[in-house]
Amino acid sequence: MRRYSRPALLLAALLAALAGYIDAVGFLQLGGFFVSFMSGNSTRLGVGAALGDLTIVATAGGLIALFVVGVIGGVLVAPEWWRWRRVSVLTLVTALLAAAAWLAGQGSPASAAFAALAMGALNAVFQRDGDIAIGVTYMTGALVRMGQRIAMALRGGPVWDFAPFLMLWMSLTTGAVLGALSYGRIGGAALWVGAAVSAAVAALLAARDGRRG
Repeated sequence: MRRYSRPALLLAALLAALAGYIDAVGFLQLGGFFVSFMSGNSTRLGVGAALGDLTIVATAGGLIALFVVGVIGGVLVAPEWWRWRRVSVLTLVTALLAAAAWLAGQGSPASAAFAALAMGALNAVFQRDGDIAIGVTYMTGALVRMGQRIAMALRGGPVWDFAPFLMLWMSLTTGAVLGALSYGRIGGAALWVGAAVSAAVAALLAARDGRRG
């Protein structure tokens, strides 16, 4: 995280909030499954397998597979050498979220599938040296790193190195609150808000990258 500028960290926080928002909407749509938090779906898959509940296994396994396909798609549309890579990833995410929102309006269960694809692709925004440098849709790693940095501070190290990881966690949690509130008011149409946010961020990045060109 030290290698990233303040604007990049703010972008990561915003995208984490978007991920929390979409995950909360998906969780409520699906009655307890996730479109972003694949550790939770993996646990549900294991429990479903132990109970012999093939519906749980199929739902959790399908969402995990779709998420991975989304990551693959996000990486493929955004080679690291291309200066428009973040814009291209967010354009893909916007299109997938718009499809998810439209399908939700039709009452189609495929809405969650497109949301899971979008959340997988979202992680490709922060690529560095052939790897995903900041995972914006899951916070377990961020919490572990936050704990590590706090321990280092207690040993006399940098005092505030934990702050970016705390910011990511707080952003995702805040997004989840907003997603749940939005779903409670407007149902699956809440996904249109996520698509609009993704489109707005893509437009801002495109304008910035265009000025640099």
